[in-house]
Amino acid sequence: MESLWLVRGTADGGTEYVCFRPTRESVEMLEGFHLPPQMPLIKKRRWLNRSEALSCRQNLERSEGFRHGSALF
Repeated sequence: MESLWLVRGTADGGTEYVCFRPTRESVEMLEGFHLPPQMPLIKKRRWLNRSEALSCRQNLERSEGFRHGSALF
């Protein structure tokens, strides 16, 4: 079980990100912002069941402009 990162660039050169971290029973979802060299900012953290996480990921990719990316930190 690996983490999945979705990212999109911002006008100021930063990166908005969403990280899905699967656990045994659920998926931890982190939403945040990163503008190097500053520390990443986590805006939201929540736990979803696997079907909710898949639906959320698909919505972010289709409607919000997020793309798969490598881990930011």
